[in-house]
Amino acid sequence: MPHAQRLTTSGTFVHGNYWASTAVLGHQDASHGCIGLHDTKGAGDSSVAGYEFYESSMLGDVVIVKNSDERTVDPANGLNGWNPSWADWRAGSAV
Repeated sequence: MPHAQRLTTSGTFVHGNYWASTAVLGHQDASHGCIGLHDTKGAGDSSVAGYEFYESSMLGDVVIVKNSDERTVDPANGLNGWNPSWADWRAGSAV
């Protein structure tokens, strides 16, 4: 994904989104819980929000999501089959 920045250890990101219509960004869930910003494939257009956010933010910046029903990000948000511990992953192995 272009211009991706992780917000939580469980996998919530702010990232560029070039595959969804700009009409849905900020109005509909278009990214499994991440915050999607308009971007271009290849991340080479400096005029889009994904590029601008990525270039102007830094580690430690506070991200405020307005008009959300949640007050904070659930630390478990994003946890799924990609996030098991190594021991749990090995325990479920077919080997």
